[in-house]
Amino acid sequence: MLNFDIQNHKPLREMVYEELKIQILTGAIVPGTRMMEVELAEEMGVSRTPIREAIRKLEKEGLVTIEPRRGAYASMISTEDMVEILEVRQDLEGLAAQLAASRMSEEQMDELKKIAENYNQAVSDGSMEDMIRYDTAFHRLIVDSCNNKILVHMIEQLQELVLRFRYIYYDNFRRAEHMPKEHRDIIEGIASGDADKAREAADVHIYRLKQLVIEEGVQQREA
Repeated sequence: MLNFDIQNHKPLREMVYEELKIQILTGAIVPGTRMMEVELAEEMGVSRTPIREAIRKLEKEGLVTIEPRRGAYASMISTEDMVEILEVRQDLEGLAAQLAASRMSEEQMDELKKIAENYNQAVSDGSMEDMIRYDTAFHRLIVDSCNNKILVHMIEQLQELVLRFRYIYYDNFRRAEHMPKEHRDIIEGIASGDADKAREAADVHIYRLKQLVIEEGVQQREA
């Protein structure tokens, strides 16, 4: 059931939409799961109307697939989907790292190192949630520090898809053990002010993930 915070002034339909969206993005609603209006309405303690509106909105965003006479399902994620998003990430985030090499402040660099340390601890603890949280924060800080509003906006448009993919590849590919060194290489490139080195490290980081996706494919849990 939704937690109706009295301080939350968002319309009910928006709260329902956001809740269903985050469940799909984080894998709480597994790809291929049928989105049953009656069941979802009962679980969230709302009527079917905001559920129906949310499903239609999620369909427009590609997170839900509606099939005639069959109903609505959480969209599946293909290997091709992941490769495409990683190709775009490799190019855009490589550029962000390149720019960050000359634009990141000392305070931001200190924060980036702290995030990397927290990520490493999450790997040691085997905490997938923390690994995803700090990996997301690591890349977001580099993007924010590039000080290019157009680039930041373009990358932000990818963030939700990237989040959904993170939950898949952390769950299946167990790449976490390789991440600390790759993060360290990116930090060293930016900290040294070597734009080419920073971009190369960022490129390699995402390229290796892309190759792993191509080799192993996307193995999704059953709905």
